[in-house]
Amino acid sequence: MHFSSAARHALLLVVFLLCLPASATTMLRVDLPELSRTADAVIHGTVRRVESRWSGDGRRILTDVEIQVTESLKGEPGSTVLVTQPGGRVGDIGQRVSGLASFTPGEEVVVFLEKRGPQAFRVSGMAQGKYQVQRSADGSQALAVPASTEEVLLLDPSSRQATSSSRKTVSLEELKAAIRAALEQPAGTGAEEKSR
Repeated sequence: MHFSSAARHALLLVVFLLCLPASATTMLRVDLPELSRTADAVIHGTVRRVESRWSGDGRRILTDVEIQVTESLKGEPGSTVLVTQPGGRVGDIGQRVSGLASFTPGEEVVVFLEKRGPQAFRVSGMAQGKYQVQRSADGSQALAVPASTEEVLLLDPSSRQATSSSRKTVSLEELKAAIRAALEQPAGTGAEEKSR
């Protein structure tokens, strides 16, 4: 079997494209100072309820996450917040959206929130806007672990080239201090502006 040069190139291109990792979601990488400044609210709290339901038009599944607020680091969200995200499972039917933060009842979290209505929020930056708090057995140490962004293709906001997350695990107190420091900076004076 003989292939023309153009056919060989087309076949090689198809094979190359099939070998690339698939990402269902592409988003700009957001650093902690920007997340802190652009969020309407930043809270530390405990997930009380995670419940999926059909949207009002019956075409999509939505998941409501109720979080009891332990501490508000920005904004005045009240004693509990309701975070609504697309996707979830109702009965035998599930819808999944790559790149969203996932929540479990009882989980301790720090989340960056965008207001979506009088009492409704969504997570800023999708999974980039969630840290899970993991405590040592004796409760003396608490780490803030960023939610995974492995399922998404992150792009550098300046170059628009593929990049990796700049978030890392830190102590809960270090995370809170970094958020407070970012909120004290006037807009446009963060590291991203200084590097331009």
